[in-house]
Amino acid sequence: MVLQEQLKELLKEMEPQIISWRRHLHQHPELSFQEEKTPALIAEILRGLHFDEVRTGVGGRGVIGVLRGGRPGKVVGLRADFDALPIQDQKDVPYKSTVPGVMHACGHDAHTSQLLGLASVLAAHREQFAGEIRFVFQHAEEENPGGAIQMVQDGAVEGVDAIFGVHLWSMFPVGKVFISAGPLMANTDDFSIEIKGKGGHGAVPEETVDSIVIGSQIVGHLQTIASRNVSPLESVVVTVGTFHGGDSTNIIADSCRLTGTVRSFLPDVRDRAEQRLTEIAEGTAAMMGGSATVVYERGYPAVINHEKETAIAREAAIAAFGAGRVESMKPLMGGEDFSYYLEKVPGAYLFVGAGNPEKLATYPHHHPRFDIDEDAMLIAGELLGRTALHYLETQQR
Repeated sequence: MVLQEQLKELLKEMEPQIISWRRHLHQHPELSFQEEKTPALIAEILRGLHFDEVRTGVGGRGVIGVLRGGRPGKVVGLRADFDALPIQDQKDVPYKSTVPGVMHACGHDAHTSQLLGLASVLAAHREQFAGEIRFVFQHAEEENPGGAIQMVQDGAVEGVDAIFGVHLWSMFPVGKVFISAGPLMANTDDFSIEIKGKGGHGAVPEETVDSIVIGSQIVGHLQTIASRNVSPLESVVVTVGTFHGGDSTNIIADSCRLTGTVRSFLPDVRDRAEQRLTEIAEGTAAMMGGSATVVYERGYPAVINHEKETAIAREAAIAAFGAGRVESMKPLMGGEDFSYYLEKVPGAYLFVGAGNPEKLATYPHHHPRFDIDEDAMLIAGELLGRTALHYLETQQR
């Protein structure tokens, strides 16, 4: 298809506008479930491009744009997220966040901008492809329960035959594309453990039940979930992130609280980890004369790419960039609510390198100095565009 071959050049012409959108969004970030100006801007741009349909308020704050080609065909979805994080921007750049304590520290501003750039190009050449491309702009990826499940429940992917998304990744070098089938990102669960003992004077511990000692034992015992309850060939991470208890050096605390996260890929491993965490916490506390109450909250399910759609994306990527720039990647223990789309519709989530030491794009995601090499946006836009067009061309009804 001629349009596929022209995408690189057409997106290059859009580059100043794409960068301008990204820097505007970076300067004006909005937190999850609080996005107002961002979805309004997206909708305004799509209407200006004369999209066939533009829906706002999807699942709360999401935006959907429908672009129909010159002939009937299948429906492919392309997703970008647009929420920011509660982090103070510490970069020294002209486009630094203007909102105290809020910044785009995960690249969602770039995800949205690159997809708007692709939307602009495809809208101007819609007669050249068959089928429909549905642009899914999602709110609230960063905060559970996330915007994806809300948009799915509101019909965002009804009638969609396949869906694709791209994440720019500062830990991968710019110019590289990473595509893998199967489990890619983890289940993300959180837990809290409230421990009750019997407080007293630090000089007479025999008259107390020390909640902090109980908590310390629980922290250690939880590590046996990975080492003794799950096969070494499978993956699970149990992390205690906070431990709060006590008020004074000479007082044994009667209560304390632990919170943390559990990451896994397989459903049975997820179930086993939850069961053992509860058993270990309650059992350890009881053994030491106290009690423990566990609250376990399941977050996003694992991102599992579908084989056929991943293969289509890989074919498109190789055609665009050459086999030498397309690599496989190991699964990440981070989470992503793109998983909810993949539970409903076959598809694939792809990664594009955005790191470059020469442009100070070396900090990890969720870091106060996080930034990307903006060249990556054109690569991601071309990857999504090529994948969508290749899918529509090869998967005729």
